[in-house]
Amino acid sequence: MNEEYIEIELEEEPIELCKLLKVLNLVEGGGQAKNLIAEGYVGVNHEICTIKRKKLYSGDILEFDGELFQLALTEDATPVERPAEQPQSEPSQAAASQPAKNKRKRTKKPKVDEKTGRRPISFG
Repeated sequence: MNEEYIEIELEEEPIELCKLLKVLNLVEGGGQAKNLIAEGYVGVNHEICTIKRKKLYSGDILEFDGELFQLALTEDATPVERPAEQPQSEPSQAAASQPAKNKRKRTKKPKVDEKTGRRPISFG
């Protein structure tokens, strides 16, 4: 498959996905960027990405509206080491390996104060 990339030069990395869409004028504002990301209209490295503030680095590929953008650093920028991604385990396995947490027991508050006959008010 012959894919053509539009190269985007970054002055510093990482850059958040929603901010990159704004900087490239692909969206009208941050709210629109976050909605499009949440609804699955944006791809990062050939996978749909729904993480609004996903950090992108040089070498990453952004896919939006049928166009592919490849991120690169300008010549004078210093590269940042990309954090190692942790493999995601299935929730059922994680729940099975961890002991069940006890729910916090709540003490019942009296519905009516014994002295005044009024219900207590909580501002917290």
